Amino acid sequence: MPLRRLLFLFLPFLLLGCTSQQINQTLNTVLNGGLTSADIASGLKEALQIGAREGAEELAKPGGYFDDLTYRILLPEEVRKVTDRLQGVPGFNNLEEVILKKINQGAEDAATKAAPIFVDAIRQMTIQDAVGILKGNNTAATSYLEQSTTQALTGEFAPVINASLDKYDANKVWRDAATAYNNFPLTRQEVNTDLGAYVTEQALNGLFKKVALKEIDIRQNVSARTTELLRRVFAQQDAVN
Repeated sequence: MPLRRLLFLFLPFLLLGCTSQQINQTLNTVLNGGLTSADIASGLKEALQIGAREGAEELAKPGGYFDDLTYRILLPEEVRKVTDRLQGVPGFNNLEEVILKKINQGAEDAATKAAPIFVDAIRQMTIQDAVGILKGNNTAATSYLEQSTTQALTGEFAPVINASLDKYDANKVWRDAATAYNNFPLTRQEVNTDLGAYVTEQALNGLFKKVALKEIDIRQNVSARTTELLRRVFAQQDAVN
């Protein structure tokens, strides 16, 4: 007879005299293969922290955004209209290439600040959240992180992005170009001279995409579970699937 069935046969006798809290804890441990809900929460947090840290580090490397077409931040349509129109203007003939390189450099620089922000948010995850996420789809943890932290991360990330854009002169290059465009005769609609919000949004999208890939890897690839706790927690997911 399987061990799991034997445990359920003898469990009522083992729990005689226990409090309701002790009974719930024991049942929870049996149902989760020896893992408590707290173990599951710790495992999920560990997985997310690994994914967030590795994802941020990869994107923070020189060329982390720009060299990978999956993550490269492209110019918004209104910016491309400006760069196309200014191609023949002295000083602006390679404007698109310059801005594209600079905004991605800015995002790469800002990504160095992202990991601690993610880790702090992950620590706020409740046990109930973690148990539900373990039973969710391959990117359930990343989706939770995105939904629960995007607003706060934007508030923290935007100043870093703007500082990085200033560091690489991207804001100045764009302001000069946008101002020149807006002063053109017959310009129908002025363009926004502020790149910060757009680059911040795109940088965070890339970061969440990278974290999602890390989560999928941990869920599907046993060798990516680099600690004993990760192996035990995600073994429960494997058993369900």
